Amino acid sequence: MKQEIRVIVIGAHPDEPDIYAGGTAALFAALGHKVKFLSLTDGCGGHYELPGPELVTRRKKEADEAAKRLGIVEYEVLSTHDGELFPDVTTRNEVIRHIRRWQADVVITFHPAGGTHPDNRYAGHVVSDAVPFSALKNAVIDVPALERTPVVLLMPDYSMKDRYQADVVIDIEAVLEKKLLACDAHASQFYEFSGKNEDREVPQTWEEKREYLLKYWAPFFYVSDEMRAGLEKWYGAERAAKITYAEPFEIANYGRKVDDEELKKWFPMLG
Repeated sequence: MKQEIRVIVIGAHPDEPDIYAGGTAALFAALGHKVKFLSLTDGCGGHYELPGPELVTRRKKEADEAAKRLGIVEYEVLSTHDGELFPDVTTRNEVIRHIRRWQADVVITFHPAGGTHPDNRYAGHVVSDAVPFSALKNAVIDVPALERTPVVLLMPDYSMKDRYQADVVIDIEAVLEKKLLACDAHASQFYEFSGKNEDREVPQTWEEKREYLLKYWAPFFYVSDEMRAGLEKWYGAERAAKITYAEPFEIANYGRKVDDEELKKWFPMLG
């Protein structure tokens, strides 16, 4: 296996790679590996007040700042409008190009069969269609094919918490602050978004913001019951019992098949 691992995290909107896989990305980066975040839409619908074009500009700046805080290489936001993502051939081919250009060893994305938000569901769908073509030389010939199909893990969309399998659960306590700071960079989403926060005191200091994120976005940080078996598998029962913050992933039924030992090579932070 090559020394440098290249990871691409593909979400539907700017901020989703951060909240679902920001800790894992920060761990990869801290170990010297290369991570890219890709949002398949521009996020133009994600605010109660700001007009779309202004919001798109703001969210791209937020994404760039989040990338700096996580230590990742790149955060790309595509121009498809929020709410208009569809898993057609054109979109699939564009995703194939992005996976190939990044020379991805690992792809992390949404589940193709679930999620109440159509953009999230279609993001998972289009990636599941794209990955099998990523190593086929006669498909999308304008970008060279990968030498082998990437390993794929699935992020548990917020609306699928009762249906996903926590096959791989990663302890993120060592980089918790980086994930919190990345979420903080997306202020339009984590502090504003719907305008329904009138009953919450707007955080001002970093201590207040940190507490706010851990309180109101708790499911994306704290270990939950369905993660316990996965933590014990990868870290052992003694250490697993002490882990407070983690990110869970399901192993995709597409992508390159690997056994547990090879999976640990691609995810060196495990165990």
